[in-house]
Amino acid sequence: MEKQRLIVDYKNITAEQLQILTDKYPEGFDPDDMIVYKNSEGKTVRTIPLETETTKYLFKISVELERKAAAFLEDDDDQEDVNDDDAAPDTEAVEEDED
Repeated sequence: MEKQRLIVDYKNITAEQLQILTDKYPEGFDPDDMIVYKNSEGKTVRTIPLETETTKYLFKISVELERKAAAFLEDDDDQEDVNDDDAAPDTEAVEEDED
Protein backbone atom coordinates (compact mmCIF):
# COMPACT_ATOMS: atom_id res chain seq x y z
CA MET A 1 0.00 0.00 0.00
CA GLU A 2 1.40 3.39 -1.00
CA LYS A 3 1.61 6.06 1.67
CA GLN A 4 -0.59 9.12 1.53
CA ARG A 5 1.34 12.33 0.70
CA LEU A 6 0.32 15.58 2.38
CA ILE A 7 1.61 19.13 2.32
CA VAL A 8 0.50 20.85 5.53
CA ASP A 9 0.50 24.61 6.04
CA TYR A 10 1.10 25.87 9.58
CA LYS A 11 -2.41 27.39 9.59
CA ASN A 12 -3.92 23.91 9.24
CA ILE A 13 -1.59 21.83 11.43
CA THR A 14 -3.36 19.61 13.94
CA ALA A 15 -2.22 18.96 17.50
CA GLU A 16 -1.34 15.37 16.52
CA GLN A 17 0.78 16.55 13.58
CA LEU A 18 2.48 19.15 15.77
CA GLN A 19 3.30 16.42 18.30
CA ILE A 20 4.84 14.24 15.56
CA LEU A 21 6.83 17.20 14.25
CA THR A 22 8.17 18.27 17.64
CA ASP A 23 9.04 14.65 18.53
CA LYS A 24 11.13 14.41 15.37
CA TYR A 25 12.70 17.89 15.69
CA PRO A 26 12.77 18.76 19.43
CA GLU A 27 15.63 21.23 18.97
CA GLY A 28 14.09 22.96 15.96
CA PHE A 29 14.76 22.73 12.25
CA ASP A 30 18.14 22.84 10.60
CA PRO A 31 18.40 24.24 7.06
CA ASP A 32 19.88 20.89 6.01
CA ASP A 33 16.58 19.23 7.03
CA MET A 34 14.52 21.41 4.70
CA ILE A 35 13.27 20.80 1.18
CA VAL A 36 12.99 24.04 -0.78
CA TYR A 37 10.98 24.34 -4.00
CA LYS A 38 9.04 26.84 -6.11
CA ASN A 39 5.26 26.52 -6.07
CA SER A 40 2.92 27.07 -9.02
CA GLU A 41 2.93 30.83 -8.30
CA GLY A 42 6.75 30.94 -8.48
CA LYS A 43 7.12 31.55 -4.74
CA THR A 44 9.84 29.77 -2.78
CA VAL A 45 8.44 27.32 -0.24
CA ARG A 46 10.48 25.83 2.61
CA THR A 47 9.24 22.52 3.99
CA ILE A 48 10.27 19.92 6.54
CA PRO A 49 9.75 16.30 5.49
CA LEU A 50 8.40 13.80 7.96
CA GLU A 51 7.23 10.25 7.42
CA THR A 52 4.92 8.13 9.55
CA GLU A 53 3.72 4.55 8.97
CA THR A 54 0.87 5.76 6.79
CA THR A 55 1.76 9.25 5.55
CA LYS A 56 4.58 11.26 4.01
CA TYR A 57 4.29 14.87 5.16
CA LEU A 58 5.84 18.10 3.96
CA PHE A 59 5.23 20.76 6.61
CA LYS A 60 5.49 24.29 5.22
CA ILE A 61 7.91 26.22 7.38
CA SER A 62 7.20 29.73 8.52
CA VAL A 63 8.02 31.86 11.50
CA GLU A 64 4.53 31.12 12.81
CA LEU A 65 5.06 27.34 12.67
CA GLU A 66 8.35 27.70 14.52
CA ARG A 67 6.55 29.75 17.21
CA LYS A 68 3.77 27.16 17.48
CA ALA A 69 6.27 24.33 17.84
CA ALA A 70 8.24 26.23 20.49
CA ALA A 71 5.07 27.06 22.42
CA PHE A 72 3.91 23.45 22.15
CA LEU A 73 7.21 22.17 23.53
CA GLU A 74 7.14 24.79 26.29
CA ASP A 75 3.61 23.80 27.31
CA ASP A 76 4.64 20.13 27.29
CA ASP A 77 7.66 20.92 29.50
CA ASP A 78 5.45 22.91 31.87
CA GLN A 79 3.10 19.93 32.21
CA GLU A 80 6.03 17.63 33.01
CA ASP A 81 7.28 20.10 35.64
CA VAL A 82 3.85 20.13 37.29
CA ASN A 83 3.63 16.34 37.27
CA ASP A 84 7.17 15.90 38.60
CA ASP A 85 6.89 18.50 41.36
CA ASP A 86 5.42 17.05 44.55
CA ALA A 87 6.12 20.18 46.59
CA ALA A 88 3.51 22.81 47.31
CA PRO A 89 3.32 25.64 44.81
CA ASP A 90 5.46 28.69 45.47
CA THR A 91 3.59 31.47 47.21
CA GLU A 92 4.69 34.99 47.82
CA ALA A 93 3.72 37.02 50.84
CA VAL A 94 2.39 40.47 50.13
CA GLU A 95 3.11 43.20 52.63
CA GLU A 96 0.70 46.07 52.90
CA ASP A 97 1.97 49.59 53.47
CA GLU A 98 0.41 51.37 56.40
CA ASP A 99 0.35 55.10 55.65
